[in-house]
Amino acid sequence: MQFKQGVILGVAAAVLAGGVALAGGHQGNPAVKARKAHMQLYAHNLGILGGMAKGEVEYNAETAALAAGNLATLASMNQMTYWPPGTSTAELGEETRALPVGWEEASMNDVMGKATSLAEAAMAMQAAAGSLEGVQASIGAIGGACGGCHKVYRQPDN
Repeated sequence: MQFKQGVILGVAAAVLAGGVALAGGHQGNPAVKARKAHMQLYAHNLGILGGMAKGEVEYNAETAALAAGNLATLASMNQMTYWPPGTSTAELGEETRALPVGWEEASMNDVMGKATSLAEAAMAMQAAAGSLEGVQASIGAIGGACGGCHKVYRQPDN
């Protein structure tokens, strides 16, 4: 019985020490990590739909519906915690590509409008994903919504 308790305490101590080490070794801003992950999810689902729209991936109605549903869900999520002040290229350098202009008061309405455009385009894609023609007809609006924000508020690729 004592051996078993010792093993349990030893495992618990190791887990606790590992958690402390991970917390102490945390690199990067958590908000930036979250928004990058969110953007990667957008890219993954857009890649599926874009590939189908271009004929590079065989159209599959079920897969298209899943990807379109994911986009609609992602676009409808409240992302405000991803964008706290102090998380632009001005403060974090290469950790992010988000330009400081996005936090200027004059930009806030524009950013919100672009987010609304993306949500509307994603919902339209979700409704149209039941056919290849629907995906092809809807993909441009999503690309335009993404690009409209990225062109103004994201540092270009080097």
